[in-house]
Amino acid sequence: MKIIKAPTKIKALGNPPKTIEEFIGRVNTKTTTISIARMKSPKGWSEPFQKPEFEEYSIVLKGELNAKIGSKIHILKPGQSLIAPANTRVQYSTPKGAEYISVCVPAFSPDKAHRE
Repeated sequence: MKIIKAPTKIKALGNPPKTIEEFIGRVNTKTTTISIARMKSPKGWSEPFQKPEFEEYSIVLKGELNAKIGSKIHILKPGQSLIAPANTRVQYSTPKGAEYISVCVPAFSPDKAHRE
């Protein structure tokens, strides 16, 4: 058993920048099988499209998270979640701001995100 006393803040891509607090993953715990992070994303944040090699599970806590897959934009509200299978081309944004949990399997790695 291991107690994680605090997350590690990680610099995020996107504009304006969001805050990533990794609780479990490659940076904070050297875990490669899964990553769990809290995202605090400001109003107007967006990032480039990506086609990651990992599955990503997102759970919205506050605000709205938009996920553009193909030409469709999915708007997720508090209490809703999204499963983005590996190799899905997706673009995330928070036009109104959001706080959400992101779980990646295997753990998030910038070189496996394949951002455009």
